[in-house]
Amino acid sequence: MNLPDYLTDPQLIAFVKLWGTVLLLAGSAIAASVHALLTRETPSSAFGWIGVSILFPPIGPLLYYMFGVNRVRIRARRLDRQSRHGLGAHQPGANAELRDYSAILDRRRLGLAAAGDRLSAWPVVADNGVDVLYDGEQAYPPMLEAIEKARRFVYLTTYIFETNRAGKRFIAALARAAERGVDVRVLIDGVGEYYAWPGRRAVRLLNKQGVKAARFLPPRLIPPSLQINLRNHRKILVTDAGVAFTGGMNIGDRHLVKTGRGVADMHFRFAGPVVRQIEAVFLSDWAFATGRQTGVSRGEIAPAGNAACRSIENGPTRDTERLATLIQTAIASARRSVLIMTPYFLPGPALVGALQSAALRGLEVKIVLPAKNNLPFVAWASRHALGELMMRGVEIYYRPPPFAHTKLLVLDDDYALVGSPNLDPRSLRLNFELAVEIFDPKGVDGLAEHIRDTIAESRAYSLVDLHRRRLPARLRDSFFWLFSSYF
Repeated sequence: MNLPDYLTDPQLIAFVKLWGTVLLLAGSAIAASVHALLTRETPSSAFGWIGVSILFPPIGPLLYYMFGVNRVRIRARRLDRQSRHGLGAHQPGANAELRDYSAILDRRRLGLAAAGDRLSAWPVVADNGVDVLYDGEQAYPPMLEAIEKARRFVYLTTYIFETNRAGKRFIAALARAAERGVDVRVLIDGVGEYYAWPGRRAVRLLNKQGVKAARFLPPRLIPPSLQINLRNHRKILVTDAGVAFTGGMNIGDRHLVKTGRGVADMHFRFAGPVVRQIEAVFLSDWAFATGRQTGVSRGEIAPAGNAACRSIENGPTRDTERLATLIQTAIASARRSVLIMTPYFLPGPALVGALQSAALRGLEVKIVLPAKNNLPFVAWASRHALGELMMRGVEIYYRPPPFAHTKLLVLDDDYALVGSPNLDPRSLRLNFELAVEIFDPKGVDGLAEHIRDTIAESRAYSLVDLHRRRLPARLRDSFFWLFSSYF
């Protein structure tokens, strides 16, 4: 069929292409801006993404698609409803039924426990044993032993799984367990897996050894899935022997400090009823990543200690920033001291206010940060924000190398929050994280002593030090602070 001459005119074709491109760019910018306006949590975040989308099409909308859109909420909620069966879990919220913990907790912690009931699906459970494991030298041997002793299942989640010497020991142990007929499942974050480069990626090696291994939200081009946020930052190992491990440590030689190149960190071995909660967290993540739902183990776990514990999940599948709210509530409940150790410290206004309030009440508020950071731009941004804390009496300390990846919040020597979260927007808003509350005066006292011993070896950082920074350093710190909401 012959088209009319005016439809084949080169000028008309060029005109249509031009305005088609303009409409496409404008449409993508408007769509991204409207989505940000309706869904972002804070005005500054919405304003920032709207500005980027409008000023830099098509790059701005593409960046928003990759970094700014939470596309997992609906699916994860559906799976979450199935993952709590048989564990006394509930749907958290303002109307959640509060439990009576007077028989297992000090009365001064009942208010904090009640807040946790409204923020977490899990109850506080008594009779748990907690062992503190420093660095890979202490953590890896009992983890490998637990894998070797497993007879029914081994579940492992990690953000980074290196395939160097330490990683190969885990791969070999997991392969032997699979050969024994153990249900072995390994879940590795789809972005964190690339930290193992150079070298072969762990999922491929594990599958080759007959181990069921999956990636959590891996980036891919077909079908397109390019989100860099929404990472699974949890570290979980749980077996049918009634033990679970969690904390800050990934798997690899990077956590072997005695080699001289390692990262200092802390992990925790739990035994007792809280293990079932940690198991359910893994199974929920596995269902999300693979679509295959499995119920938690049946039967009671024998008492293993004197600590009362509760798991706290956090991630973009939740309606609110539950972990951030719990931390702020916990700090507000402190009576004598607030001790914090974290590698990445980019507190939001609410957390800053809680820390300032605690210091103004006369509490001992001390924060320990690494003097050497593996992400310098995070350390620079963090330094810019320290002044408003120190002005109110919060004490800041920089611990000497090696880089410390430890995450600890200790209150009054009887309450601790441990696990994978950092005190930054990525952990508190974007990542899938797992923390565990520990109510135990005897056990928590050792964690408080560890922080104080570290402080004794660290350098105090004062307002004088902050103000002595040269102009280039101040400009650098302020520049990176502008982007702290996106780190």
